[in-house]
Amino acid sequence: MVETVISVRDLSKSFAGVKALDGVNLEIRAGEIHCLAGENGSGKSTLIKVISGVYQPDEGTIELNGTRHDKLTPIEAIRGGVQVIYQDFSIFPNLSVMENLALNHELSQGRKLVNWRRFRTIAKEAIAKINFHVDLDARVGDLSVADKQLVAISRALLHDTKLIIMDEPTTALTNREVEALFRVILDLKSRGIAILFVSHKLGEVFEISERFTIIRNGKLVVTSLPEELDHKKFAHYMTGREVDDVRFEQPETVGEPVLEVEGLGLEGALEDITFTLHAGEVLGITGLLGSGRTELALTLFGLFPTDSGKIRVKGRAVRLGGIRDAIANGIAYVPEDRLTEGLMLERSIADNIVVAELDEFTSPLGMMDSTRRQSEVDRWVADLKIATANAENPVNTLSGGNQQRVVLAKWLATNPDILILNGPTVGVDIGSKSDIHLILQDLARGGMGIIVISDDIPELLQTCRRILILDEGRVTAEVDPDTTTEQELSDLITGAITAGVGV
Repeated sequence: MVETVISVRDLSKSFAGVKALDGVNLEIRAGEIHCLAGENGSGKSTLIKVISGVYQPDEGTIELNGTRHDKLTPIEAIRGGVQVIYQDFSIFPNLSVMENLALNHELSQGRKLVNWRRFRTIAKEAIAKINFHVDLDARVGDLSVADKQLVAISRALLHDTKLIIMDEPTTALTNREVEALFRVILDLKSRGIAILFVSHKLGEVFEISERFTIIRNGKLVVTSLPEELDHKKFAHYMTGREVDDVRFEQPETVGEPVLEVEGLGLEGALEDITFTLHAGEVLGITGLLGSGRTELALTLFGLFPTDSGKIRVKGRAVRLGGIRDAIANGIAYVPEDRLTEGLMLERSIADNIVVAELDEFTSPLGMMDSTRRQSEVDRWVADLKIATANAENPVNTLSGGNQQRVVLAKWLATNPDILILNGPTVGVDIGSKSDIHLILQDLARGGMGIIVISDDIPELLQTCRRILILDEGRVTAEVDPDTTTEQELSDLITGAITAGVGV
C-alpha cells in the first residue's frame, strides 16, 4: 500500500466571515504528482498555507506522515518534510547561489557563525541532488528564472523532504525550460518525493499529473484521474461554466495596414525587422526568451529609440521618441508584468483605468471633471466585466484576471488603433483567459490591429491570423495557424526545424 504523506479532512478556513475553504478534503501519496487546480480566488493559496502551517484551520484535521494535527505550525510542517516553492521562489537576489542554499540549513541547525567551507559543501550537495550545474558564487538575481527555480528546488531538498508544493512553477518559463523542470519533477517522483503541482495550464497538468483535485469557491469539486477528464470537463469543473476554446476564425481579407515596420534595428536586440499589421488582424509574435520579442514591443511603444528602419502608422511615417508619441499615434501596450509595469497596486481600480487619459478630464486650471471620470470608469468596468463591488477599492484586491482587465481598460480608454499585448494571459485562470481572448476577438472585429506576444503555443494558434517567430532579434519565420500544429510551432521556436521567412 502506498504511504500517504499528508491528508486533510473537512478543512475550513474563514477570513472576516468569508469562507476561503469550506469542508475541503485532500490526500497526497508518496511519489505522487498531484495537481491542485482552481480559478484565482478559489482557495488554492489558502489550502497551501494551511498545509504548510502558515494558516491555522478553523475546522478539520491534518494528518502528516501518519500523525494527526488539529493545527500545524510552519516548523512542524518543515520537520514533517513539507516544502513550498512559491512563484517568487522566496530567494535572496542579492546573495550568491551558495549563500541561498546554505543559509537556511545552517540556521535550522542553530549555527550562528559562518563557515564558508561548510557553506560550499552544503551547496554542492544540494545542487548535486538534481544534477544542477551552476556557479555557486553567482549572484542569484543575475540568474535566469529557470535557474532561480532550480536553486529553490535544490534548497528544498536539503531537508528530509517528502512533499514539495510548487505554486504556478511554469508561469515565466519557456517550453524548453518547462521540459527540463518536468524531468526534475519525474526524478523527484522516482525517489518517492510527492509533488503538489499548482497550475492553470491544462496541457501541462495533463502531461505531468497523476491525479487532479479541483476546488471552486473554497469547496472541493472533484478528485479524479487524468483518464476520467478531458480538457473541456476540467475547465468546466474549475469555472462552473462551459469554456469555449474554439479557434478565432479571422477573415481571409483584412483591412488596410495600420502598422508597417521596415528594416527596424536596435543595437544588440533587433536586426532588420519587417512586417505589416492590418486593421482587424491579430498577429502573433513569439520566440525564446532573449529572442527580442519584448524589445520589439517596447520599441514600437516608443521606449527604445531605433537605430535604423522605418515605422508607418496608417501610411504615415512616424518617429516614436517616447510613450506620448506612441499614444498620440494610436499605439497602446499591455506589458508582460502587470504588477510592476502595468498597475499602481495601492491606488484604486478607477485611478488605474483613467491614468493614461487624465488630461482628457482635467481643465486648464488643473481641476478634475469627476463626472466624466466616473462615467469613463463605469463604462470600462461594465464593458470588460471587471468583477468589483466598488471601483474605488485598491486594484490589488482583484484577482489576476481582473487586474489584467484593468490594464486593458487603461489602454483601451486611449482609443488606440494598434494594441500590443505582451503575455496577455500570464498568471490568469482558465475562465479569465477565455474571456480575455473573447475581448481581443471583439476588438479585432471592430477593426483594431492587435499584436499578441506570447510563448503560450495553444493561445497563439487559437487567437492569431499569422505568427512571426523571432530568434536573436530577427524574424526567422512566418507561420499560418490553420496549417501548423502545436509540435511544429514548438519545433520552429526552439530551432528544431526551420522554415522560410514570408512576411
